[in-house]
Amino acid sequence: MAQFDSKTVKTIGVYCSGGDAPGMNAAIRAVVRTAIFRKLKVVGIMQGYTGFLEKHFVPMDPKSVANIIQRGGSVLKAGRCLEFHQAETRRVAADNIRSAGIDAMVCIGGDGSFTGADLLWQEHKLPIVGVPGTIDNDIFGTEHTIGFDTAVNTALDAIDRIRDTAASHDRLFIVEVMGRDSGFIAVGAGLAGGAEDIFIPEHPFQIEKTIEHIKQSMARGKMSSILVTAEGQKPGRAYDLAEAIRKHSGFQSKVCILGHIQRGGSPSAYDRLVASRLGSAAVDQLLRGVCGVMVGTRGEELTVVELTHCLKQKKHVNRALIELAQVLSN
Repeated sequence: MAQFDSKTVKTIGVYCSGGDAPGMNAAIRAVVRTAIFRKLKVVGIMQGYTGFLEKHFVPMDPKSVANIIQRGGSVLKAGRCLEFHQAETRRVAADNIRSAGIDAMVCIGGDGSFTGADLLWQEHKLPIVGVPGTIDNDIFGTEHTIGFDTAVNTALDAIDRIRDTAASHDRLFIVEVMGRDSGFIAVGAGLAGGAEDIFIPEHPFQIEKTIEHIKQSMARGKMSSILVTAEGQKPGRAYDLAEAIRKHSGFQSKVCILGHIQRGGSPSAYDRLVASRLGSAAVDQLLRGVCGVMVGTRGEELTVVELTHCLKQKKHVNRALIELAQVLSN
């Protein structure tokens, strides 16, 4: 775990990077208000790593984060910066940060954001602590990421509504949720929504078994079914599944792709709680002279994990939950 002289910290920068997630504003609020309570100044860095290069720095005070805890998205904006893959770009970014008088930073984002944060520490010794903010919940070292709970509940609300139509028309529906490399949202929403089967990128499946499962449900009089799939490498995977089911069984499927609505909306109480705790803890870690780490959750406790360790390890979905969904849908 990296250490630095925390006595030099007078001003903390905070930024969001990557995709937005409900609860990011609650984390920003916690960083700003905790830092000011600890007698520090705070600077918001707009638009993620792009803001480093464009020197888009905004002084923040308690009023600047008033009435944002309930808002989705990020008041500091977010986004990806492909130029940050270049070492020279990172050097310019580090110079800009130091010229702005920012002594340490809090990064709110996912694995791509943490990669940039880790490189800024390793290459330029800019003290940074990461706060996991991504709806995918795929960051190793934390049980929950900011935005995951809200995204699952958004997807679940849609599944509940779709089930009404499915039951009314005796239809098979395939609901596609977000998750390019991660099936956490699909598993969470699918199990809670009573899906007959769940398809995720990490778990191989046989379409024949899914069809047999649907036929067994029909044999006992259940004429409608819901399948949930993560989007995989590109949105629209649900259409491929629908076509595979048609070819193998003749069943016609209706497809509903939820897309980016899962990122938006007011964060759940749980996401606000987690974000508030993690944002405040990130500031306290910097004041202890700890950096190059991520603050996360383990049960009711907060944890601290090295960024390099988070980036080298993969967080796995509990496949037993998919089997449970199949059992409970019988």
